[in-house]
Amino acid sequence: MKLILAIVNNDDAHSVNAGLSKSGFFVTKISSTGGFLMNGNSTFLIGLNDEDVDHAIEIISRFSQKRIQSVPMDIGYTAPSYASSFPTEVTVGGATVFVLNVERYERL
Repeated sequence: MKLILAIVNNDDAHSVNAGLSKSGFFVTKISSTGGFLMNGNSTFLIGLNDEDVDHAIEIISRFSQKRIQSVPMDIGYTAPSYASSFPTEVTVGGATVFVLNVERYERL
């Protein structure tokens, strides 16, 4: 048995949740916040059999889109104050997925 932890941008969370649920996966969604841009994310907890891991990851990948976002450069990593007036582009979205072994599972 495995546990998938999938961190997904909030813009994609509804689609990921719907896709996983329609495929028969039991999903728990937790609101979370990213560290770099402090954007809202959703963390999905999915318990599943070993043979279903690739299918679940394919669904998460299908509904988690990367996108370009403009952010001010003064988010703490630039020293010169003159640079803070120029935005820079960063890639956001997609998903970060962890697959963990489950030693024990009980439904109470």
